[in-house]
Amino acid sequence: MAFKLPRRTLITTAAGALAVGNARAQDAKPIRVGMTVSSTGTFALAAQSGLRGLEIWVDDVNNRGGIAIGGAKRKVELVKLDDRSDKTLVPKVYETLVKEEKVDLCFGPFGSTLTAAAVSTTETNNKFLVIWSASADSIYQQGYKYVVSATQQAGTLLGRPGIKAFAALGVKKIAFAYLDEPFPASLTAGAIEEAKSLGIQATMNEKFAKGTKDFNILIQKARASGADVFMPTAYEGDQMTIARQLRETNADFKAVYFVYGSQPQFLAIGKDAEYHFSQTLLHDKINWKVTSGLNRAQMMERYAKLFPNAQYAADFQTALAYGAGAVTEQFIVEAQSLDADKLKAAAMKLNDKIVTVTGPYHVDETGKQFKNEFAVMQNMPGGPEVVYPPEVATAKAVYPVPAYKDRK
Repeated sequence: MAFKLPRRTLITTAAGALAVGNARAQDAKPIRVGMTVSSTGTFALAAQSGLRGLEIWVDDVNNRGGIAIGGAKRKVELVKLDDRSDKTLVPKVYETLVKEEKVDLCFGPFGSTLTAAAVSTTETNNKFLVIWSASADSIYQQGYKYVVSATQQAGTLLGRPGIKAFAALGVKKIAFAYLDEPFPASLTAGAIEEAKSLGIQATMNEKFAKGTKDFNILIQKARASGADVFMPTAYEGDQMTIARQLRETNADFKAVYFVYGSQPQFLAIGKDAEYHFSQTLLHDKINWKVTSGLNRAQMMERYAKLFPNAQYAADFQTALAYGAGAVTEQFIVEAQSLDADKLKAAAMKLNDKIVTVTGPYHVDETGKQFKNEFAVMQNMPGGPEVVYPPEVATAKAVYPVPAYKDRK
């Protein structure tokens, strides 16, 4: 669902003075958080889903009176600008956030492609950047000082739960394909490494270009490779197209794995979504013992209240962004400052001391996130179920999946 963002948007839950106790109003000025959001293009659905998660955090913080720094509670203002899914626009837009909007810290845009374009600007201007969705390992290999992934696990780790699940099912051969962008490439590289370590053969490893609409040749190559499982990694739109084309051509595999396969948007394609495996951090059966922020049920309740007319339900991107807000709040409380150096020091000090709706928090000195591991889902005819790991599984995986001709 596309929407037009004004040049400057402030999200608060109350107007008027922000003074607390005897603190003067200027001592309790709002904490200004800047970010870009895609109103159109490849990343629009995911970006807007994440935005709603961050808005839940802002609403919760402001309903509690703000974040205490130096004895004064300061509310949060979220300043969001449009990046239109265009990485060439991102540096300039973040420069606007920093130099014209005077934000105190930044949240990244959706995804590795756009975030990689934002980091140089925030770093040059000594602004702390919180990552909530970008997972490309390359971001953490540039020597940046002020980048921390609050909730999003590093890309090379993301594909491992699915491979572990398939190994447990006895899978021997997997055909890999990926969109030629940092996030899909990182996930696929890590998945292949994990597969090899578990004795699973990668029968294909092929990239495809952004803008590809016809995936039939790729599908046929995967089938010809003799793979048990097909694992094409891309963003939601491409994966939904691949799922439709698999069914249209009766291209049977014993299983197909889509990263976004349990997303509300993906499930909306109906029969084309059935039996596919996926991964998520948000499911009504996945409930962490939260130490920071709202738990899953509370977050979902707040989502329903704030976004009653949302086109889609909350998804794992909503949870990632909300959790990133909750983690950032702890950084600020610990640092008692909005200074980038002090926030980074707080981020390191809080390792293994924060659990949010998406799980435990732990980063290394580069800001790379190692926890918040995804659970593996399968879209059963009655809805998605958790099938891995065993500790949180709600159903036994169906493997091999029924042939298309045998599905009702």
